[in-house]
Amino acid sequence: MGSPDHMKVLKRVPISKPPFEYSNLKKAIPPHCFKLSLLRSFYALYRDIFLICAFYYLASNYIPLLPQPLKYIVWPLYWFFQGVMLGGLWSIAHETGHGAFSGYKWLDDTVGFFIHSVLLTPYYSMKYSHRTHHAHTNSVEYDEIHVPRLKSDTLYSQILNNPIGLVFTILFNITLGWNSYLLFNYTGRKYEGIASHFYPPSPIYNDSERSLIFLSDVGIFVALYTYYRIVVTKGLIWALYFYGAPFFVMCGLLMVLTYLQHTHPSLAHYDSTEWDWIRGALSTVDRDVGILNWFVHDLPRIHVLHHFFPGIPHYHALEAMKVVKPILGDYYNYDDTPIIKALWREMKECIYVEPDDDGHKKSGVYWYKNKA
Repeated sequence: MGSPDHMKVLKRVPISKPPFEYSNLKKAIPPHCFKLSLLRSFYALYRDIFLICAFYYLASNYIPLLPQPLKYIVWPLYWFFQGVMLGGLWSIAHETGHGAFSGYKWLDDTVGFFIHSVLLTPYYSMKYSHRTHHAHTNSVEYDEIHVPRLKSDTLYSQILNNPIGLVFTILFNITLGWNSYLLFNYTGRKYEGIASHFYPPSPIYNDSERSLIFLSDVGIFVALYTYYRIVVTKGLIWALYFYGAPFFVMCGLLMVLTYLQHTHPSLAHYDSTEWDWIRGALSTVDRDVGILNWFVHDLPRIHVLHHFFPGIPHYHALEAMKVVKPILGDYYNYDDTPIIKALWREMKECIYVEPDDDGHKKSGVYWYKNKA
C-alpha cells in the first residue's frame, strides 16, 4: 500500500465543470505579469548563450589536460550540463513561438527561427503543431503530442506491456523519441499520409503554412551544412564530444519533460463527446525537477498556467501561478516526485487509456491503465 502522500499525488483530478471561468483566472493575475520586457527576455537569452559558451570554453581548454581516468567522469558531466543548457535555450525559442519574448512578431520569429534552427528544430513547423496542441490539449482525437494509446493498440497494451517492453520504451524515448516525433510524428496524433515536421505537404499543416514549413527546412539545412563543415574541419570525434552528445541530452530532456507534463495516472483524457478547452488545459501537471528548474527557466513548475496563458513570460510565471493556484484548488495537479522515479512510474502505469467500466462510466472520459 502506498503512503498517504503517494496516494494523494495519484488521486484523480476532478472532471466535472470547474467552479471558475477563464476570466476569473485572468482577473486574479496582476496586470504586470502579462507585460513583456525586452531587457529581461534578452537577459535570459544572453544568460543561456553565455553559459553555453563558458561550458564549451572550460571543456575545450581544460578537460584535455585532465588525467585519463578523470576524463571519463568529467566528459559526461559536460555533456549533461551543456545539454541541459541547450534545453534552456530551446525553451526561450519556445516562448518566441507563443509571442512571449518581445511582443514584436517579427523579432520573436527571428530569434526563435535562429535558435531552433541551430538546435535542429524546424521553427515554424514546431510553432504551428504546438499551437494545435494548445488548442486541443488532452483530446484523444486532436492533440498533437504524447497522445495516449487506446487498448486496441496492441503494440502498447500487449506487446510492450511487460518489463522488457518498459525498458525498451524508456530507452527509445530518451534517445530517439524527440527526433522521432519531429521526423515521424511519434507519440503524435494519427493522420492520413506522411505526418512529419519536415514535410511541407504534411497533413499537420494547412495550405497557408506550407511555405513557412519549407523555410523551416531551409534553416535546418543551413544548420546541418554548417555542422558538416565543422566536422570536416575539426573531426567527427570533436563534433560528437562538444555538440553531438549535449544535443542528444537536450533531446532526451525535452522528451522526458514534455512527457511528464502531460502524462500522469491522475489525468483524464477526453474524446469529442466530452472534451472542452478548459478541462483539457486542466489535465496537465506541474513538476519540480530540482536544480534543473533554474536551467530551463522554471517551465516544468508552471506548465498548468502555461496552458491557460502561454503569453505570460517565464519571469512572471511563478508569480502568476501562486495567484492562480488557490482558485484552481483540487483541479490543480502538482507532483514533486523525483524525475527518474516519476518517469519509471508513468511509463509503467500509463500504458494506454480507456473509459472506466463501472456504473459511473463516462464513455468520453479516458483514464490511464496498465493491465493487458
